[in-house]
Amino acid sequence: MPPTDRHFLFLQGPHGPWFHRLAGLLRAAGARVWRVGFNLGDRIFWPGPGYVAFDGPQADWPAACAALFDQHAITDLVLYGDTRPIHARAVALARQAGITVHVFEEGYLRPYWVTYERGGANGHSKLMGLSVADMQAALVRVDLDLPDAPATWGDMRQHMFWGALYHGCVALGFGAYRNFRPHRALTVGQEFRLYLKRLVLMPFHRLERRIATARIRQGGFPYHLAILQLEHDASFRDHSPFASMTEFLAIVIEGFATGAPAHHHLVFKAHPLEDGRVPLSPQIRRLAAERGLADRVHFVRGGKLAQLLNDARSAVTVNSTAGQQALWRGLPLRNFGAAVYAKPEFVSSQPLEAFFAAPERPDTRAYRDYRRFLLETSQVVGGFYSARGRRALLRQVADMMLSADDPYQALTSGKAAPRQQLRLVR
Repeated sequence: MPPTDRHFLFLQGPHGPWFHRLAGLLRAAGARVWRVGFNLGDRIFWPGPGYVAFDGPQADWPAACAALFDQHAITDLVLYGDTRPIHARAVALARQAGITVHVFEEGYLRPYWVTYERGGANGHSKLMGLSVADMQAALVRVDLDLPDAPATWGDMRQHMFWGALYHGCVALGFGAYRNFRPHRALTVGQEFRLYLKRLVLMPFHRLERRIATARIRQGGFPYHLAILQLEHDASFRDHSPFASMTEFLAIVIEGFATGAPAHHHLVFKAHPLEDGRVPLSPQIRRLAAERGLADRVHFVRGGKLAQLLNDARSAVTVNSTAGQQALWRGLPLRNFGAAVYAKPEFVSSQPLEAFFAAPERPDTRAYRDYRRFLLETSQVVGGFYSARGRRALLRQVADMMLSADDPYQALTSGKAAPRQQLRLVR
């Protein structure tokens, strides 16, 4: 189908101007584009034409969405994440109508890549049904040297800035969108205050993090690393067996207490965007004390993962994408939730106490093939939040969206475009 016959409907995107910039490029290719806004933040970051405000009750959204599909002869639905309620309902309607669904997410190999897939992401990704053997077969004609996975988040400050600005706009415009309900449990005002608080406290948290990391690295003890996620993140909320992060903390500490050698330690590392809505540090101290492990369990508030991973004996997580940094280093990894990297070739299925006692190492050759497959398909160089990251992303992703093949089909058919080099966004 030529671009002039494509009609795109955008829903909610990452904080900031990314969706608006992408829409401009699609229009330049000849497509028609609309955007549904659910709050003032959506409106502020879509200053151009094609904006459609939805301010009705949430119960009216499915009917309104179906009407928009018909009214504008929509061929393509574009969204960021596929699990928030308004997106999940739209995706279901799009599938019934034969509309192509384009899903953006944070990179499975973040931070210098983003994820672009069709139909679904994370636990709904096509990767869930692909074996390593399938991927190896698709790579027969590809033999490029691909970059290492960087260990730092490329645009953290920009991410926090756009997040604070977005939630501030949402709060200011509540009168015009009284029926808007965020997809997370906190109110818009609470979200804004948390973003603002995190920005203000960044210098103090950085100092605390450096002290905690130095104590661990200079302690001279073997340790296992537990990689934490945001409790409100879609991967944890919708693709894990846990109702709360506290449940995961308790299981990890119990498994460590039962199985780990007495001279080993356990380090919990918080997500870089952890904002304090879950009192992780007090909970970890309490659970460790109950098992007599107060001097062997540590907590690090966010920061760079590489410094801790480089010296770890193993890693454990629910389904964090950061687990892939452990696999890239050849570290044993145990996960609990649905994850695109949870393949039997390189993720342990041992009971947790046995894993801490003698963790099984991954098949690193199989993992490198898996990683190469991702970098040739759904992982696109760039980022949502920095200007240079958006520029790099636009160079690739508009053509991918206009292609008849999804990223995985394009590689198999030999039609995938050459991948952009990582240096462009550094």
